[in-house]
Amino acid sequence: MSNQMDRIKNFVRKKRPAIILILLFFGLFIAYLWNYIVIIIHSGEGGVMYRLFFGGTVVNRVYGEGIHIIFPWDTLHIYNARVQEVSHEMNVLTKNGLKINLEVSIRYYPEYNLLGILHKNVGPDYVHTVIIPEIESVLRIIIGKIDAEEVYTTKTSLIEESLNKAIEQVAQRFIHIDDVIIKKMILPPEIEEAIQYKIEQKHLADAHDYIIEREKKEATRRVIEAEGMAKYNRTLSASINKNMILWKGIDAAKELSLSDNSKVIVVGGGSHGLPFYGSILLDAPENRQLTTISDPQAFTTKVSESE
Repeated sequence: MSNQMDRIKNFVRKKRPAIILILLFFGLFIAYLWNYIVIIIHSGEGGVMYRLFFGGTVVNRVYGEGIHIIFPWDTLHIYNARVQEVSHEMNVLTKNGLKINLEVSIRYYPEYNLLGILHKNVGPDYVHTVIIPEIESVLRIIIGKIDAEEVYTTKTSLIEESLNKAIEQVAQRFIHIDDVIIKKMILPPEIEEAIQYKIEQKHLADAHDYIIEREKKEATRRVIEAEGMAKYNRTLSASINKNMILWKGIDAAKELSLSDNSKVIVVGGGSHGLPFYGSILLDAPENRQLTTISDPQAFTTKVSESE
């Protein structure tokens, strides 16, 4: 055993320069190919393996987050699996030939478990290969069927419905689209001003119709109110007579006589003998007489007997 170790040591000692050169070359080789051998997949990403000598693209496995060691002749393609957004600007023509400038925003993400099929059938540039052309084609077709004014108003639901169909078509290519938002829509200035003026006049006409209808209802309300007041006055006039006025006057005099402080009550003479307050005389002016009440209790008894 010791003889074998001695032979190895002697061999290493003799071949030391060659061994150092081989190790140095191997280290340089590893350093050069490090980025091709050690692959790091970060958070929110997925990897698709392409094996040069063992069947090409691996479609039944997605390499998850972390460090992966591969052969330098193989390739690990990394896809962003998070929700992403891309903006796209284009010019489309309406039914009457007007040019509209559109800017859309598309939110999307690839189906994680189908990244291998997506890579094999579409490729890494699937945004410009599938998503944008599909959405742009749908918008061009649908806007080409409507007028410029309808783009702003009545046909919005039709545009949304067509975009939903486009989203379904894109989903068949292993891509999920969250939403398509029309961020900007620009018409030629003169057309935009004409449409804006027409819309303003329409709303102004609707406002006038509303005011007329409101005034008609207000006139009807006033007629009903006047009829109610007339009916109330007729009922009130029929219920008021001299006996009621006499009774209210006696009741008021009685209430005044019950207070403890000294007072002077002026009553009229004749058949009624009603009090008057201030300058309002409640009895006939030719029959009134003045009476000073010095004993409130006696006056209360007299009033009670009169009742």
